[in-house]
Amino acid sequence: MDLLQKLEILADAAKYDASCASSGAARKDSRGSRGVGSTGGAGICHSYAPDGRCISLLKVLMTNACLYDCHYCINRRSSNVQRARFTPDEVVRLTLDFYKRNYIEGLFLSSGIIRSADETMEMVIEVGRRLREEHHFRGYIHLKTIPEASPELIERAGRYADRISINIELPTQQGLTKLAPEKNLARTQKAMGHIRGKIEERHAERRKPDAPKPPPFATGQSTQMLVGADDSTDAVILRRADSLYSDYRLRRVYYSGFSPIPEPSSLLPIKPPPLVREHRLYQADWLLRFYGFAVDEIASDTAPNLDLQLDPKLAWALRHRAIFPADVNRAPREMLLRVPGLGVRNVDRILGARRHTRLRLADLLRLRIPMKKVLPFIIAGDHSPTRLGLDDESLRARFLPPPKQEELDFGAPPPPMPVDINSVRSGEL
Repeated sequence: MDLLQKLEILADAAKYDASCASSGAARKDSRGSRGVGSTGGAGICHSYAPDGRCISLLKVLMTNACLYDCHYCINRRSSNVQRARFTPDEVVRLTLDFYKRNYIEGLFLSSGIIRSADETMEMVIEVGRRLREEHHFRGYIHLKTIPEASPELIERAGRYADRISINIELPTQQGLTKLAPEKNLARTQKAMGHIRGKIEERHAERRKPDAPKPPPFATGQSTQMLVGADDSTDAVILRRADSLYSDYRLRRVYYSGFSPIPEPSSLLPIKPPPLVREHRLYQADWLLRFYGFAVDEIASDTAPNLDLQLDPKLAWALRHRAIFPADVNRAPREMLLRVPGLGVRNVDRILGARRHTRLRLADLLRLRIPMKKVLPFIIAGDHSPTRLGLDDESLRARFLPPPKQEELDFGAPPPPMPVDINSVRSGEL
Protein backbone atom coordinates (compact mmCIF):
# COMPACT_ATOMS: atom_id res chain seq x y z
CA MET A 1 0.00 0.00 0.00
CA ASP A 2 1.48 3.36 -1.00
CA LEU A 3 1.70 6.42 1.22
CA LEU A 4 -1.26 8.23 -0.36
CA GLN A 5 -3.59 5.27 0.24
CA LYS A 6 -2.46 5.07 3.85
CA LEU A 7 -3.06 8.78 4.29
CA GLU A 8 -6.60 8.53 2.90
CA ILE A 9 -7.48 5.68 5.26
CA LEU A 10 -5.82 6.99 8.42
CA ALA A 11 -6.85 10.62 8.02
CA ASP A 12 -10.46 9.51 7.57
CA ALA A 13 -10.19 7.24 10.62
CA ALA A 14 -9.00 10.17 12.76
CA LYS A 15 -11.94 12.46 12.00
CA TYR A 16 -14.01 11.23 14.95
CA ASP A 17 -11.62 12.69 17.53
CA ALA A 18 -12.59 16.27 18.34
CA SER A 19 -10.03 17.01 21.06
CA CYS A 20 -7.39 18.54 18.82
CA ALA A 21 -7.32 22.28 19.53
CA SER A 22 -4.32 24.24 20.73
CA SER A 23 -4.07 27.24 22.98
CA GLY A 24 -1.31 28.79 20.92
CA ALA A 25 1.45 27.63 23.24
CA ALA A 26 4.82 29.01 22.20
CA ARG A 27 7.79 26.67 21.99
CA LYS A 28 10.83 28.91 22.16
CA ASP A 29 14.21 27.92 20.84
CA SER A 30 17.26 29.20 22.70
CA ARG A 31 19.34 28.79 19.55
CA GLY A 32 17.77 31.81 17.91
CA SER A 33 16.06 31.48 14.56
CA ARG A 34 17.01 27.87 13.98
CA GLY A 35 14.01 25.56 13.64
CA VAL A 36 10.91 24.96 11.58
CA GLY A 37 7.43 26.15 12.48
CA SER A 38 5.95 28.26 15.25
CA THR A 39 2.89 28.23 17.49
CA GLY A 40 3.35 31.73 18.82
CA GLY A 41 0.95 34.62 18.40
CA ALA A 42 -2.81 34.26 18.44
CA GLY A 43 -2.85 30.47 18.15
CA ILE A 44 -3.87 27.98 15.51
CA CYS A 45 -7.22 26.53 14.43
CA HIS A 46 -7.02 22.78 14.34
CA SER A 47 -10.34 21.51 13.08
CA TYR A 48 -12.99 22.22 10.48
CA ALA A 49 -15.54 24.70 11.77
CA PRO A 50 -19.21 24.16 10.89
CA ASP A 51 -19.02 27.04 8.39
CA GLY A 52 -16.17 25.32 6.54
CA ARG A 53 -13.27 27.45 7.77
CA CYS A 54 -9.96 25.74 7.12
CA ILE A 55 -7.95 24.03 9.80
CA SER A 56 -4.19 23.82 9.49
CA LEU A 57 -3.46 20.56 11.24
CA LEU A 58 -2.34 17.19 9.96
CA LYS A 59 -4.68 14.91 11.88
CA VAL A 60 -3.97 11.20 11.41
CA LEU A 61 -3.70 7.87 13.18
CA MET A 62 -0.51 5.85 13.30
CA THR A 63 -2.76 2.87 12.60
CA ASN A 64 -6.45 2.08 12.63
CA ALA A 65 -5.82 -1.50 13.74
CA CYS A 66 -6.78 -1.93 17.40
CA LEU A 67 -6.83 -4.63 20.06
CA TYR A 68 -9.82 -3.04 21.78
CA ASP A 69 -13.42 -3.69 20.81
CA CYS A 70 -15.19 -0.47 21.79
CA HIS A 71 -18.69 -0.73 20.34
CA TYR A 72 -18.91 2.93 19.30
CA CYS A 73 -15.55 2.97 17.47
CA ILE A 74 -15.30 2.33 13.74
CA ASN A 75 -11.74 1.05 14.25
CA ARG A 76 -12.71 -1.54 16.86
CA ARG A 77 -11.25 -5.02 16.65
CA SER A 78 -14.43 -6.56 15.22
CA SER A 79 -15.02 -3.82 12.63
CA ASN A 80 -14.80 -4.78 8.97
CA VAL A 81 -12.76 -1.80 7.73
CA GLN A 82 -9.66 -1.58 5.64
CA ARG A 83 -6.60 -1.40 7.89
CA ALA A 84 -3.42 0.62 7.37
CA ARG A 85 -0.35 1.55 9.37
CA PHE A 86 2.22 4.33 9.15
CA THR A 87 5.82 4.04 10.21
CA PRO A 88 7.24 6.90 12.31
CA ASP A 89 9.37 7.94 9.32
CA GLU A 90 6.29 8.28 7.12
CA VAL A 91 4.44 10.50 9.62
CA VAL A 92 7.51 12.69 10.04
CA ARG A 93 7.93 13.04 6.28
CA LEU A 94 4.25 13.87 5.76
CA THR A 95 4.30 16.49 8.52
CA LEU A 96 7.36 18.27 7.18
CA ASP A 97 6.26 18.08 3.54
CA PHE A 98 2.80 19.43 4.36
CA TYR A 99 4.23 22.20 6.52
CA LYS A 100 6.73 23.35 3.91
CA ARG A 101 3.90 23.57 1.38
CA ASN A 102 1.93 25.72 3.85
CA TYR A 103 -0.83 23.12 4.13
CA ILE A 104 -0.58 22.75 7.90
CA GLU A 105 0.77 24.40 11.02
CA GLY A 106 1.06 21.36 13.24
CA LEU A 107 0.33 17.70 13.89
CA PHE A 108 -2.37 15.83 15.78
CA LEU A 109 -1.35 12.19 16.15
CA SER A 110 -3.38 9.38 17.65
CA SER A 111 -3.40 5.64 17.14
CA GLY A 112 -5.23 2.39 17.57
CA ILE A 113 -3.58 0.01 20.01
CA ILE A 114 -1.44 -2.66 18.38
CA ARG A 115 0.10 -5.53 20.35
CA SER A 116 0.31 -3.45 23.56
CA ALA A 117 -0.30 0.05 24.86
CA ASP A 118 3.42 0.59 25.57
CA GLU A 119 4.52 -0.44 22.08
CA THR A 120 1.95 1.85 20.49
CA MET A 121 2.95 4.72 22.76
CA GLU A 122 6.60 4.26 21.84
CA MET A 123 5.79 4.67 18.14
CA VAL A 124 3.80 7.86 18.79
CA ILE A 125 6.62 9.25 20.94
CA GLU A 126 9.21 8.43 18.26
CA VAL A 127 7.38 10.70 15.81
CA GLY A 128 7.49 13.59 18.27
CA ARG A 129 11.14 12.94 19.12
CA ARG A 130 12.27 12.93 15.50
CA LEU A 131 10.34 16.08 14.67
CA ARG A 132 11.73 17.98 17.65
CA GLU A 133 15.29 16.68 17.92
CA GLU A 134 16.27 15.65 14.39
CA HIS A 135 14.29 18.18 12.32
CA HIS A 136 14.00 20.99 14.93
CA PHE A 137 10.27 21.33 14.26
CA ARG A 138 8.81 24.11 16.43
CA GLY A 139 5.22 23.85 15.22
CA TYR A 140 2.33 22.61 17.30
CA ILE A 141 2.25 18.91 18.22
CA HIS A 142 -0.66 17.22 19.97
CA LEU A 143 -0.10 13.60 20.96
CA LYS A 144 -2.93 11.33 21.99
CA THR A 145 -1.80 9.18 24.92
CA ILE A 146 -3.04 5.82 26.12
CA PRO A 147 -4.00 5.50 29.81
CA GLU A 148 -2.82 1.88 29.91
CA ALA A 149 0.71 2.93 28.88
CA SER A 150 3.38 3.24 31.55
CA PRO A 151 3.71 6.63 33.31
CA GLU A 152 7.29 6.93 32.04
CA LEU A 153 6.12 6.77 28.43
CA ILE A 154 3.34 9.30 29.01
CA GLU A 155 5.94 11.60 30.59
CA ARG A 156 8.18 11.21 27.54
CA ALA A 157 5.27 12.10 25.26
CA GLY A 158 4.80 15.32 27.21
CA ARG A 159 8.39 16.36 26.49
CA TYR A 160 7.75 16.58 22.75
CA ALA A 161 4.12 17.73 22.67
CA ASP A 162 2.52 21.12 23.21
CA ARG A 163 -0.58 19.33 24.41
CA ILE A 164 -1.40 15.75 25.27
CA SER A 165 -4.80 14.21 25.77
CA ILE A 166 -6.46 11.05 27.00
CA ASN A 167 -10.03 10.43 25.89
CA ILE A 168 -12.34 9.53 28.74
CA GLU A 169 -14.97 8.59 26.09
CA LEU A 170 -17.97 8.10 28.45
CA PRO A 171 -18.74 9.86 31.75
CA THR A 172 -19.44 6.75 33.85
CA GLN A 173 -17.77 3.41 34.45
CA GLN A 174 -21.14 1.77 33.88
CA GLY A 175 -21.20 3.12 30.33
CA LEU A 176 -17.62 2.03 29.68
CA THR A 177 -18.28 -1.47 31.01
CA LYS A 178 -21.16 -1.80 28.58
CA LEU A 179 -19.65 -0.22 25.46
CA ALA A 180 -15.86 -0.26 26.00
CA PRO A 181 -15.08 -3.20 28.30
CA GLU A 182 -11.27 -2.87 27.98
CA LYS A 183 -11.32 0.72 29.28
CA ASN A 184 -11.36 1.77 32.91
CA LEU A 185 -12.37 5.18 34.22
CA ALA A 186 -10.17 5.01 37.32
CA ARG A 187 -7.11 4.12 35.24
CA THR A 188 -7.75 7.02 32.88
CA GLN A 189 -8.11 9.46 35.76
CA LYS A 190 -4.92 8.15 37.34
CA ALA A 191 -3.04 8.90 34.11
CA MET A 192 -4.60 12.38 34.01
CA GLY A 193 -3.44 12.97 37.58
CA HIS A 194 0.10 11.97 36.64
CA ILE A 195 0.09 14.41 33.71
CA ARG A 196 -1.23 17.20 35.94
CA GLY A 197 1.54 16.52 38.43
CA LYS A 198 4.25 16.77 35.76
CA ILE A 199 2.79 20.02 34.37
CA GLU A 200 2.65 21.60 37.83
CA GLU A 201 6.13 20.32 38.65
CA ARG A 202 7.55 22.02 35.56
CA HIS A 203 5.76 25.28 36.37
CA ALA A 204 7.17 25.21 39.91
CA GLU A 205 10.71 24.65 38.60
CA ARG A 206 10.38 27.54 36.16
CA ARG A 207 9.46 29.89 39.02
CA LYS A 208 12.69 29.15 40.93
CA PRO A 209 15.04 32.12 40.24
CA ASP A 210 18.38 30.30 40.21
CA ALA A 211 17.30 26.85 39.07
CA PRO A 212 18.39 25.55 35.64
CA LYS A 213 15.77 25.63 32.90
CA PRO A 214 13.59 22.49 33.21
CA PRO A 215 13.06 20.24 30.19
CA PRO A 216 10.01 21.12 28.09
CA PHE A 217 6.67 19.53 28.88
CA ALA A 218 3.16 19.85 27.46
CA THR A 219 1.36 23.04 28.49
CA GLY A 220 -1.93 21.25 29.14
CA GLN A 221 -4.17 18.28 28.57
CA SER A 222 -7.64 17.77 27.17
CA THR A 223 -10.16 14.97 26.72
CA GLN A 224 -13.27 14.00 24.80
CA MET A 225 -16.64 12.58 25.82
CA LEU A 226 -19.15 10.98 23.51
CA VAL A 227 -22.69 12.32 23.66
CA GLY A 228 -25.62 10.05 22.97
CA ALA A 229 -23.79 6.71 22.77
CA ASP A 230 -25.16 5.67 26.16
CA ASP A 231 -28.02 6.89 28.34
CA SER A 232 -25.99 9.45 30.30
CA THR A 233 -27.93 12.67 30.84
CA ASP A 234 -26.50 16.13 30.32
CA ALA A 235 -26.27 16.54 34.10
CA VAL A 236 -24.08 13.43 34.37
CA ILE A 237 -21.86 14.59 31.49
CA LEU A 238 -21.44 18.08 32.94
CA ARG A 239 -20.69 16.77 36.44
CA ARG A 240 -17.93 14.61 35.02
CA ALA A 241 -16.55 17.55 33.03
CA ASP A 242 -16.66 19.79 36.10
CA SER A 243 -14.73 17.23 38.15
CA LEU A 244 -12.12 16.88 35.40
CA TYR A 245 -11.59 20.64 35.32
CA SER A 246 -11.27 20.93 39.10
CA ASP A 247 -9.36 17.72 39.86
CA TYR A 248 -7.01 17.52 36.86
CA ARG A 249 -6.94 21.11 35.56
CA LEU A 250 -7.85 20.11 32.01
CA ARG A 251 -7.70 22.86 29.42
CA ARG A 252 -10.73 21.61 27.54
CA VAL A 253 -13.34 18.91 27.58
CA TYR A 254 -14.65 18.26 24.08
CA TYR A 255 -18.12 16.89 23.44
CA SER A 256 -18.59 14.75 20.37
CA GLY A 257 -22.07 13.70 19.31
CA PHE A 258 -22.31 9.97 18.66
CA SER A 259 -22.30 9.22 14.95
CA PRO A 260 -23.67 5.89 13.66
CA ILE A 261 -20.97 3.72 12.12
CA PRO A 262 -21.12 0.93 9.52
CA GLU A 263 -22.17 -2.46 10.89
CA PRO A 264 -23.08 -0.99 14.28
CA SER A 265 -23.34 -2.98 17.49
CA SER A 266 -26.82 -3.83 18.75
CA LEU A 267 -25.93 -2.00 21.99
CA LEU A 268 -25.75 1.36 20.23
CA PRO A 269 -28.71 3.68 19.60
CA ILE A 270 -30.16 3.60 16.12
CA LYS A 271 -30.18 7.38 15.67
CA PRO A 272 -27.59 9.98 16.64
CA PRO A 273 -28.50 12.66 19.18
CA PRO A 274 -29.64 16.04 17.83
CA LEU A 275 -26.64 18.13 16.77
CA VAL A 276 -27.91 20.98 18.91
CA ARG A 277 -27.37 18.87 22.04
CA GLU A 278 -23.62 18.91 21.48
CA HIS A 279 -23.81 22.68 20.95
CA ARG A 280 -25.76 23.21 24.19
CA LEU A 281 -23.18 21.19 26.13
CA TYR A 282 -20.40 23.44 24.85
CA GLN A 283 -22.43 26.49 25.93
CA ALA A 284 -23.01 24.96 29.36
CA ASP A 285 -19.31 24.09 29.61
CA TRP A 286 -18.50 27.78 28.99
CA LEU A 287 -20.85 28.80 31.81
CA LEU A 288 -19.05 26.45 34.21
CA ARG A 289 -15.60 27.70 33.28
CA PHE A 290 -16.05 31.45 32.84
CA TYR A 291 -19.40 32.58 34.25
CA GLY A 292 -19.44 31.17 37.77
CA PHE A 293 -22.31 28.73 37.29
CA ALA A 294 -22.56 25.43 39.16
CA VAL A 295 -23.64 22.24 37.40
CA ASP A 296 -26.87 21.95 39.40
CA GLU A 297 -27.89 25.43 38.25
CA ILE A 298 -27.63 24.38 34.62
CA ALA A 299 -28.80 20.73 34.74
CA SER A 300 -30.19 19.22 37.94
CA ASP A 301 -31.59 15.86 38.99
CA THR A 302 -35.13 17.15 38.42
CA ALA A 303 -34.27 18.52 34.96
CA PRO A 304 -31.22 16.49 33.90
CA ASN A 305 -31.14 17.48 30.22
CA LEU A 306 -30.52 20.90 28.71
CA ASP A 307 -33.24 22.81 26.92
CA LEU A 308 -32.54 22.27 23.23
CA GLN A 309 -34.57 25.32 22.18
CA LEU A 310 -32.80 27.90 24.35
CA ASP A 311 -29.19 28.44 25.32
CA PRO A 312 -28.43 27.37 28.93
CA LYS A 313 -27.94 30.88 30.34
CA LEU A 314 -31.22 32.14 28.89
CA ALA A 315 -33.03 29.03 30.11
CA TRP A 316 -31.61 29.60 33.61
CA ALA A 317 -32.64 33.27 33.58
CA LEU A 318 -36.21 32.38 32.60
CA ARG A 319 -36.37 29.93 35.51
CA HIS A 320 -35.09 32.64 37.89
CA ARG A 321 -37.03 35.64 36.62
CA ALA A 322 -37.51 36.91 40.19
CA ILE A 323 -33.87 37.99 40.59
CA PHE A 324 -34.03 40.19 37.49
CA PRO A 325 -33.80 42.90 36.23
CA ALA A 326 -30.16 43.70 36.93
CA ASP A 327 -29.14 47.35 36.95
CA VAL A 328 -26.20 47.73 34.55
CA ASN A 329 -25.11 50.82 36.51
CA ARG A 330 -25.06 49.16 39.94
CA ALA A 331 -25.13 45.35 39.75
CA PRO A 332 -21.92 43.50 40.69
CA ARG A 333 -19.91 41.65 38.08
CA GLU A 334 -21.18 38.25 39.22
CA MET A 335 -24.79 39.32 38.58
CA LEU A 336 -24.06 40.92 35.21
CA LEU A 337 -22.39 37.71 34.02
CA ARG A 338 -25.72 35.96 34.52
CA VAL A 339 -27.65 38.34 32.27
CA PRO A 340 -28.50 36.61 28.96
CA GLY A 341 -26.61 38.25 26.12
CA LEU A 342 -23.82 39.73 28.23
CA GLY A 343 -20.46 38.03 27.72
CA VAL A 344 -17.34 38.35 29.83
CA ARG A 345 -15.83 41.02 27.59
CA ASN A 346 -18.92 43.20 27.52
CA VAL A 347 -19.41 42.91 31.28
CA ASP A 348 -15.86 44.16 31.81
CA ARG A 349 -16.52 47.02 29.38
CA ILE A 350 -19.71 47.94 31.24
CA LEU A 351 -17.87 47.97 34.57
CA GLY A 352 -15.22 50.25 33.12
CA ALA A 353 -17.65 52.63 31.38
CA ARG A 354 -20.05 53.07 34.30
CA ARG A 355 -17.29 54.59 36.44
CA HIS A 356 -17.48 57.65 34.20
CA THR A 357 -21.14 57.92 33.20
CA ARG A 358 -24.60 56.52 33.80
CA LEU A 359 -25.16 53.98 31.03
CA ARG A 360 -28.15 54.29 28.73
CA LEU A 361 -29.39 52.05 25.91
CA ALA A 362 -27.40 54.01 23.36
CA ASP A 363 -24.23 53.19 25.28
CA LEU A 364 -25.08 49.49 25.29
CA LEU A 365 -25.76 49.60 21.56
CA ARG A 366 -22.30 51.03 20.99
CA LEU A 367 -20.91 48.00 22.82
CA ARG A 368 -22.73 45.80 20.26
CA ILE A 369 -24.73 44.03 22.93
CA PRO A 370 -27.59 41.85 21.55
CA MET A 371 -30.43 44.07 22.76
CA LYS A 372 -33.30 41.68 21.99
CA LYS A 373 -31.91 39.17 24.47
CA VAL A 374 -30.71 41.67 27.08
CA LEU A 375 -33.59 44.15 27.38
CA PRO A 376 -36.04 42.07 29.48
CA PHE A 377 -33.33 41.39 32.07
CA ILE A 378 -31.71 44.78 32.69
CA ILE A 379 -32.34 48.29 33.95
CA ALA A 380 -30.45 51.14 32.27
CA GLY A 381 -30.52 54.91 32.64
CA ASP A 382 -33.42 55.20 30.20
CA HIS A 383 -34.89 51.71 30.32
CA SER A 384 -36.91 49.54 32.67
CA PRO A 385 -38.34 46.18 31.51
CA THR A 386 -41.62 46.73 33.41
CA ARG A 387 -42.88 48.76 30.46
CA LEU A 388 -42.59 45.65 28.28
CA GLY A 389 -45.31 43.91 30.28
CA LEU A 390 -43.89 40.43 29.73
CA ASP A 391 -44.69 37.46 31.95
CA ASP A 392 -42.61 34.28 32.03
CA GLU A 393 -44.46 32.39 29.32
CA SER A 394 -44.64 35.21 26.82
CA LEU A 395 -40.99 35.98 27.42
CA ARG A 396 -39.98 32.41 26.65
CA ALA A 397 -42.08 32.41 23.49
CA ARG A 398 -40.28 35.54 22.32
CA PHE A 399 -36.94 33.72 22.27
CA LEU A 400 -38.08 30.42 20.74
CA PRO A 401 -37.00 29.70 17.15
CA PRO A 402 -39.73 30.15 14.54
CA PRO A 403 -41.73 27.00 13.77
CA LYS A 404 -41.03 25.04 10.64
CA GLN A 405 -43.28 25.45 7.61
CA GLU A 406 -44.99 22.10 8.16
CA GLU A 407 -45.93 23.20 11.68
CA LEU A 408 -47.46 26.39 10.33
CA ASP A 409 -49.44 24.36 7.79
CA PHE A 410 -51.03 22.37 10.64
CA GLY A 411 -52.13 25.39 12.60
CA ALA A 412 -49.22 26.14 14.92
CA PRO A 413 -49.12 29.73 16.18
CA PRO A 414 -47.03 32.17 14.12
CA PRO A 415 -43.53 33.02 15.27
CA PRO A 416 -43.21 35.80 17.86
CA MET A 417 -42.51 39.33 16.71
CA PRO A 418 -38.94 40.52 17.29
CA VAL A 419 -38.19 43.35 19.71
CA ASP A 420 -38.06 46.75 17.99
CA ILE A 421 -35.26 48.71 19.65
CA ASN A 422 -36.63 52.04 18.48
CA SER A 423 -40.00 51.25 20.02
CA VAL A 424 -38.36 50.35 23.30
CA ARG A 425 -36.46 53.62 23.34
CA SER A 426 -39.69 55.59 22.96
CA GLY A 427 -41.54 53.50 25.54
CA GLU A 428 -43.70 51.66 22.98
CA LEU A 429 -43.87 47.98 22.05
